[in-house]
Amino acid sequence: MAVAKYAWSGRELLGLLRVRGEAIVLHAMLWPDEIRDPSPLLPPPVEVSQEEVDGALALMDTMTVEDLTGPGFEDEYTKALSEIIVAKREYIEPPAAPEPDQPEGVLDLMAALNASVARARESQQDGTHADLHELAKPK
Repeated sequence: MAVAKYAWSGRELLGLLRVRGEAIVLHAMLWPDEIRDPSPLLPPPVEVSQEEVDGALALMDTMTVEDLTGPGFEDEYTKALSEIIVAKREYIEPPAAPEPDQPEGVLDLMAALNASVARARESQQDGTHADLHELAKPK
């Protein structure tokens, strides 16, 4: 190993040279004045009871999954990306992106707004006016 000074982007930096396999590797290091004291970043000390530790360990045991296979652990992004790459390589149309699932009970705000505007216009054309409400006075 060797400690070296080198110039990079108009600055003089400190580095450590090491041999790794067939290559010489440079690890960038910091000068002593660039190193900050980490003690202000430490969280304040906290007293933890044995019951809290036991509860945390029990929670970790219930949330631990031994087998990381199945539908919840498949990398859909990598699978879709590889299909696109294969399609582009073979000059064919890439697969269409699936439509996102609409959760149950989601209100389409634009449809509700358009329906409200349509009801207001109909009430104005019929000669009846929509209900008017007093606005709350600003505080």
